[in-house]
Amino acid sequence: MSKSSRNKGKVGERECAAVLREMGWDARRGVQHAGGPDSPDVVSDFPLHIEVKRVERLNLWKAYVQAMEDAAAAGRPPCVIHRASRQPWLITLSLEDFNSLIRHNPENKPCQH
Repeated sequence: MSKSSRNKGKVGERECAAVLREMGWDARRGVQHAGGPDSPDVVSDFPLHIEVKRVERLNLWKAYVQAMEDAAAAGRPPCVIHRASRQPWLITLSLEDFNSLIRHNPENKPCQH
């Protein structure tokens, strides 16, 4: 991986953490040594294990598999939060995990835009 790719990844992780903080979550960039559950991309009280990808062309399945592997030991469902340049942040998670999160919304409030 090139230095510019690593830097773009770091910037993406910081951006993602900042967006989550704006949404009311306690979030910061994780300590990155070797990846895995002990060093997630973003350390947060967000209910999912976060894998951040800030790339133009994302191999989403590969990123999701990485998130699943890291999340297994972390005890949280995995997600990939991703975006390309000048595009909004998106989140990918399994339908089962999405359903579980929605079902745990005690007020069953609709999403606000």
